[in-house]
Amino acid sequence: MSSQPSIALRTAVVGPVTVFYREAGDPRNPTLLLLHGFPSSSHMFRDLIPLLADRYHIVAPDLPGFGFTEAPPRGDFTYTFDNLAKVVEDFTDAVGLERYALYVFDYGAPVGFRLAMSRPERVSAIISQNGNAYEDGLGDAWAPIRAYWADPTPENREGIRSVLTFEATRWQYVHGVPDETAVAPEAYWLDYALMNRPGNEEIQIDLFGDYATNVAMYPDFHAYFAAHTPPFLAVWGRHDPFFLPPGAEAFKRDNPDAEVHLLDTGHFALETHAPEIAVFIRRFLERHGI
Repeated sequence: MSSQPSIALRTAVVGPVTVFYREAGDPRNPTLLLLHGFPSSSHMFRDLIPLLADRYHIVAPDLPGFGFTEAPPRGDFTYTFDNLAKVVEDFTDAVGLERYALYVFDYGAPVGFRLAMSRPERVSAIISQNGNAYEDGLGDAWAPIRAYWADPTPENREGIRSVLTFEATRWQYVHGVPDETAVAPEAYWLDYALMNRPGNEEIQIDLFGDYATNVAMYPDFHAYFAAHTPPFLAVWGRHDPFFLPPGAEAFKRDNPDAEVHLLDTGHFALETHAPEIAVFIRRFLERHGI
């Protein structure tokens, strides 16, 4: 009986940030760089990594403010998506990643798309799992955050604090999932615990506010997709309240060969459909010679 690929837990020093990351597979194989979203970490890839590591070299870092990455406190480090992307770019240099396919989810999408725009020659393909880049994909769940973008008053800042509660964290995991018992409770409990580290709540609210810069960059992302047409796979939980299926289909507007699959699940599709997503990824990458 074959053994499951082992996952190494590592750190890399990137300026003032010590990036925690998970790594598996032979570095001589094609690399997949996995970028998580809010409010998670590389922990969200715990089921996917073993399903791909026999064929691919997998690297999954925790973004500053998330997971087990150690970053300066708010005030000593500005928590913006531009800065998260710069840390990831410098991280790829620190660990020697010269070419990779990107797997982006949620916050990982605007981080990964910035990285792709900065160094398009390094990106062999893009896989977006509920990682949005189109207004079409923004659901009504963004309403309180949009209100903060439009009028960043203390009152509107307080209005989005409820997104950081345990109930809201769990809801993100189980909403739209046919069987809630399929979602491992340690996933949302870990996210909630890490978000509650001293000072982290304000960091998260800062990032909610800065997400408006991602929406403003959507035309730039579209121009990148159209100019470079990277092999593109969108695998989407169709019941995601944050990023709607039209956002997945919209990738075809700028990259007509984009492949789109909608799954009967919610935002955190890997919690319920990791085996199916792994099959889509393997077939997609093999078709493109990766």
